[in-house]
Amino acid sequence: MQNLKTAFNYKDEKMVAAIYSTTGNIEDAKKIAHSLVEEKLVACVNIIPKIESVYRWQGKIEEDSECVLIAKTTDKNVDKTIQRIKELHPYDLPDIIVLPIIGGLKEYLNYVKDETK
Repeated sequence: MQNLKTAFNYKDEKMVAAIYSTTGNIEDAKKIAHSLVEEKLVACVNIIPKIESVYRWQGKIEEDSECVLIAKTTDKNVDKTIQRIKELHPYDLPDIIVLPIIGGLKEYLNYVKDETK
């Protein structure tokens, strides 16, 4: 994966990113969230308990209720966090995308940096 600092031309050594993923139920979402926080890969995970997803899978259009996870971490933990979500996730092809955080409350961004390995 391309380094976020390079992709967006940032100079900050510990850029913060959000990792977005979905699960099929709240139990899986909580299991993944607790593991990521306990392992200090992320500082925080927000869980949105119910969204509706429409997608194409194996040639068919599907519709399901899912949960959203939004995990906040540092650039250096992005690859490890993606790998850990993939290991814990029950889906064959989990939705895992990285969203660079280009700004925010400085104290909160420092919290994310301080709470991760």
